[in-house]
Amino acid sequence: MADRAPRKPAKHVVIAGELREKIYSHALAPGDQVPSEPEIAKRWEVSADTARKVLAELANEGLTEARQGVGTVVRDFMPIRRNATKRLSVEVWGDGVSMWDIDAPDRPRTVEDLSVDEVQPPALVAAALDLEEGATAWRRSRRYCVDGEPVMRAVSYIPADLASGTPIAELDTGAGGIYGRLADVGHGPVDFREEIRVRMPRPQEAEDLALGPGTPVVIIARYAMDAEGRVVETNEMTLSSAKYILEYAFKS
Repeated sequence: MADRAPRKPAKHVVIAGELREKIYSHALAPGDQVPSEPEIAKRWEVSADTARKVLAELANEGLTEARQGVGTVVRDFMPIRRNATKRLSVEVWGDGVSMWDIDAPDRPRTVEDLSVDEVQPPALVAAALDLEEGATAWRRSRRYCVDGEPVMRAVSYIPADLASGTPIAELDTGAGGIYGRLADVGHGPVDFREEIRVRMPRPQEAEDLALGPGTPVVIIARYAMDAEGRVVETNEMTLSSAKYILEYAFKS
């Protein structure tokens, strides 16, 4: 049987690729206007529907945005480069440095919608923390914004026997955050494990992170272990895929 010829990519994929390269190379700089639907249709000799798909693909990747009275322009937002190895180093939180000083240095950032309460955690979390039936944990939920835009929702659970009566149970955990306070009570994390998956957002997540249509979320589940191997914190982070680059550096 003869080999099948490779299928050509759809026209809107090819055109979006050309415009994407212009954005990445700064031939189209932040704030520059992107060709409109009629301009794309005329320049590449495609239908209005194909031109619409081109603009939708760029918008879904977080590269462009529509501005009233202007049209579609290149977004003025640089992706956050998340280096898990570096940001979780004891040299960072142990010295009271914020992980966000690693992720987004010199960029304005805020924490919004912060809540702290003692709860009976979901079954999967309780199992990960090896809690006895009916035992509680302190839940810390917060949304992070960079350059005024929501980028991540994080929800941590810390066993109540470690967190109660400490700043972990308060809004402000102090320098070094949760891990610094766990170290204060002799349970500072020495090992971490992260699990990553990507899926489409639930409606509440899309609203919470102001996601454009078709934008997936990255779910990172982190488990922090102390020197005895006890899981002292779980943290499920929901990231806008349009706002992040996940970077991993390690030796062979």
